[in-house]
Amino acid sequence: MLLALLLCSSLITLAAYVAQFRAAIAAIEQLQPVEDSAIDEQSLTVTPVVSVIVPAYNEVANIQDCITSVLDSTALSQHYLEVWVVDDQSTDDTWAILEALQQQRQDARLHLLSGLPRPEGELWTGKNWACTQGAEKSRGEFLLFIDADVRLKPGAIVAAIQLAQTENIDLLNGIPQVVCGSLIEWLVQPLIFISMVISFNQPAVRDPKQEIAYAAGPFLLFRRSAYDQVGGHRAVAQEVAEDVALARALKRQQLTLQYRLVANLASLRMYTSWATLWEGWTKVLYVGAWRNAWLMLLLVVLMFSLYTLPWLGLVFLLIKGLVAGWSSVDRVSMGLVLLSLGLQYYLRQQASRAFHCPSKYWWLQSVGGLLVGVMAIASVIKTETGWGWTWRGRALSNYPKTR
Repeated sequence: MLLALLLCSSLITLAAYVAQFRAAIAAIEQLQPVEDSAIDEQSLTVTPVVSVIVPAYNEVANIQDCITSVLDSTALSQHYLEVWVVDDQSTDDTWAILEALQQQRQDARLHLLSGLPRPEGELWTGKNWACTQGAEKSRGEFLLFIDADVRLKPGAIVAAIQLAQTENIDLLNGIPQVVCGSLIEWLVQPLIFISMVISFNQPAVRDPKQEIAYAAGPFLLFRRSAYDQVGGHRAVAQEVAEDVALARALKRQQLTLQYRLVANLASLRMYTSWATLWEGWTKVLYVGAWRNAWLMLLLVVLMFSLYTLPWLGLVFLLIKGLVAGWSSVDRVSMGLVLLSLGLQYYLRQQASRAFHCPSKYWWLQSVGGLLVGVMAIASVIKTETGWGWTWRGRALSNYPKTR
């Protein structure tokens, strides 16, 4: 009976979660690319200058493909587009690759900046110092910050700018196509991005009068005036989750924040191994939730209830059926399990539409739910103790844990 009650609760929670995700992807529309190759020079004269800023630290595996994708994604000339790549004191061959790319492309839109050391006596974390240097060098009316693991697709820049102009958006946060290349990515990434999109569509986040906001850093398009008004990355220099901090700063200033699915405009492969995935998500999950331990506990319980419990119930019922047979309650429980598994598959199908990420390995979501829960717990421990709280070898424990 207890199992049946747990499975019933899990099914109800899952149904509500699916409904929230459907509502979120209906509200956070998929942005379509603009074929700017067909735009004539006359129409470009009304297009404001846009600066694409790419901070890079030890990005030898990503940087060439990223910058190539940016330059190839648009026909905008140097009068309307500039690309600033800021090498943030990399210790690998990132800078050498950039110099070779610049020599090869001979593209006047591409600008390289060898980042300065962090100012003495000031606390800077993550990519904030690199982003600040790039923003101060740039001249764009719009600033598009992307990470080196992002690949822009044709028509992406013009589509984003046109939307920001049409709807008078001060910060457009795009959720790119989610690319997975290893088993661990398939287990974790779709689950986290589903949760992320649901959080973006919560009533408090949509309410312009409330400060609560979230953001995903790989694709952030700022109106320059709004970016300057909130102080830019310099104002959030100490924040590990600088994307969330900037989003909240904009809302405090009554500026306009909108979200869009941009799977048609950009792709993102955040992590390529268990080590990088573990380091990345445990770095930011807790601080991204503004160090709210209750939210982390809710995430742990939710992941277990949504994804793991139905599969545990299935295994238990199958074993019991083989050993002792099923009671009428067990048959009801099995029906609840099958309904839950069907909803899990449906959820991943919806996520596939939103993120252009196939529902591969959906049947291993029980493991994925456990992994996300463990990472949430580890994120709290790392942040509060400083133990192992790093990003690409750079310790984060020296930075104040502001709320």
